[in-house]
Amino acid sequence: MARFGRVLTAMVTPFDENGALDLDAAQALARWLQDNGNEGLVVAGTTGEAPVLSDPERLDLFKAVIEAVTIPVVAGAGTNDTTHSVHMTKSATALGAAGILAVCPYYNRPSQAGIEAHMRAIADSTHLPIVVYDIPVRSGRKISSASLLRLAREVSNIVALKDAAGNPSETASVIAQAPAGYEVYSGDDGLTLPLLAVGAVGTIGVATAWTGSDHRLMFDLWEAGDTTGARQVNTALLESFSFETGDDAPNPIPTKAMLRHLGLKVGQARLPMGPAPVFVEERAPVVWKNLCTARESYPQSSKH
Repeated sequence: MARFGRVLTAMVTPFDENGALDLDAAQALARWLQDNGNEGLVVAGTTGEAPVLSDPERLDLFKAVIEAVTIPVVAGAGTNDTTHSVHMTKSATALGAAGILAVCPYYNRPSQAGIEAHMRAIADSTHLPIVVYDIPVRSGRKISSASLLRLAREVSNIVALKDAAGNPSETASVIAQAPAGYEVYSGDDGLTLPLLAVGAVGTIGVATAWTGSDHRLMFDLWEAGDTTGARQVNTALLESFSFETGDDAPNPIPTKAMLRHLGLKVGQARLPMGPAPVFVEERAPVVWKNLCTARESYPQSSKH
């Protein structure tokens, strides 16, 4: 069993109509996600708009969500500043997080040696398990397989990878060479099923905000050996994966639109993301309706 669960959502951060952090809404959303198929949550990651949260806001958010749910909460404590990341990691540890998400330093474009030293410093500052987050499309720098494997072998609490590098064959190689117990989570919804095929244990998803139960079914079917059924569920999710981000409305803009459609108070994204375009608001109900229709023909898992 994956240490943080198989299906985790990278949670959006709710803001009120004035753009202020809404902690009551965050707790309500966290409980709703738990009730709707999620086995863990990641707070203040990319989807949670971490770069536009102040330190007090981020820490208040960690505390509120940890108190609201009984599932593991992984705190997005990493930044592009090592000293800052260590401070946030120590604070999240004191608040009771289950783990730390440490993103590859963005914008700076450090060397592989710099990336490794950054991750080691974060790991040294806590006893919590660390999930290294490799997302070159946003960070501007790929964490090499050699770096990932050195960290996995040499740092006892670097125990997992959130893989959003878009290269399942390279990920397969990392999984094959990593120590026993090292876990890979899909960080790209469209590649979750392919990554399961090479040994991933779970997903830290975006569309899982509204498809948590669908993902659990897909995992159940896959683990039962029903690859055809797992593919059928994945096919039904493709429209959600396509909807969740795009050049004209990057994540988390569509995710917040979908959650608003489902009646959850999440507000709009802060600038520079900004409010959702009209076409996103109009598309959300269509995507939801099509998903509900597809669910009627799902195969059944032996666990349900």
